[in-house]
Amino acid sequence: MSALKDAIAKGVNVIHRTLYNTSGGKIGGEVAGMKVLELTTTGAKSGKERTVMLTSPISADTGPVIVASYGGDDRSPAWFHNLKANPVVTVKIDGETKTMRARITEGEERDRLFAEIGTKVDNYTNYQTKTDRVIPVVVLEG
Repeated sequence: MSALKDAIAKGVNVIHRTLYNTSGGKIGGEVAGMKVLELTTTGAKSGKERTVMLTSPISADTGPVIVASYGGDDRSPAWFHNLKANPVVTVKIDGETKTMRARITEGEERDRLFAEIGTKVDNYTNYQTKTDRVIPVVVLEG
């Protein structure tokens, strides 16, 4: 089942990225009231650039906030493993591309941001009930 989920996620991501980039962000630039961003990480093992489309349910003072939920899977998404190894990322949002640093939140900050996200988008709260892992919250700074 994990391989099928991974393949579907990759396929949907390719379609979303194509529509987003072809339309200049007019199609797929917002999903369920959340900003969409294109995150490019450096592969933890391969060293190759990896790009994924993500939603940003809220923003912090320093930049967008992303959630490594992977739909409540017991595994974190590949992009999260990549940014843990290489926190300098490229982010494209609202037609602007910039280099940012990913900071994984912890403790009270993580809990506060996750609660704020949950008040805006209840899917994330539901995802947390599906897994025993604490779903990471990442602030993109820069």
